[in-house]
Amino acid sequence: MVHTLHPLPYTYTALEPHMDARTVEIHHTAHHNTYVTKLNAALADFPDRANLDLTALQHVLAGTSPAVINNAGGHYNHTLFWQNMGPVGSSNPAPFGELAAKIDEKFGSFETFKQQFTAAAVNRFASGWAFLTVKQDGTLEVHNTPGHENPLMDGIGTVHGVPILTCDVWEHAYYLKYQQRRPEFVENWWRIVNWDAVVSNYDNYAKNGQAVPFA
Repeated sequence: MVHTLHPLPYTYTALEPHMDARTVEIHHTAHHNTYVTKLNAALADFPDRANLDLTALQHVLAGTSPAVINNAGGHYNHTLFWQNMGPVGSSNPAPFGELAAKIDEKFGSFETFKQQFTAAAVNRFASGWAFLTVKQDGTLEVHNTPGHENPLMDGIGTVHGVPILTCDVWEHAYYLKYQQRRPEFVENWWRIVNWDAVVSNYDNYAKNGQAVPFA
C-alpha cells in the first residue's frame, strides 16, 4: 500500500494560542509529510511489508533498515499526536470511564499521572516522544523514547504495548513559539489534549487488544 498524509481533524489555527498555526502547518505539511514520502521510498527494499497498514507495520520493523524504522515511526507517532489533540472545549477536560479508573489505580490520581508524563516529556534528552502506553499485561506505563521509536515496535526499545497518548518533544514541534522552553510547551499542550480520542484509543485496546489501525 502507498502511505499517505491524512488531513488534520481541525484547521491549522484551531489549537491556538497553545500551539500556533504556523508551527502546526509546517509540522504537518513539511516534517510529517517528509516521513511519509521517505517511508514509501524505503519500503521498496522490503516488499514483504509493503501491503501492511501503518499500525501493523510497526510490529515488523526490527530487521529492516534505519530508514524504514525512523520514517515508519515518524509517520505513526505523528498520526497519533495529531489525533490526540483538539481545540479547547471540544473534548472532555480529563479522562473518564475505565481509563480514568486505570489511571487512578496506577498513579494514584490524574494530577500525579500528569506530573509523571510531564517529567517524561521534559526530561527526554534531545529529540523524542513521551507516551502513555497500555502494556501487554494491561497495565499503564508512562515513558519516553528516542528518535521516532514507539512501544508498538517489537524488538525495539524497552517498553512494549499499545500507545494511547503521545507528546512530540522534537524541537520542530514547539521551537517557533516556545524556543528552548520545552516545559512551557508541555504545560500548554495539556490544554489541547483530546481526552475523547485518548479514551477511545484505550477502549479500542480493551475491546480488540490492539492499537487503532491507522491506514
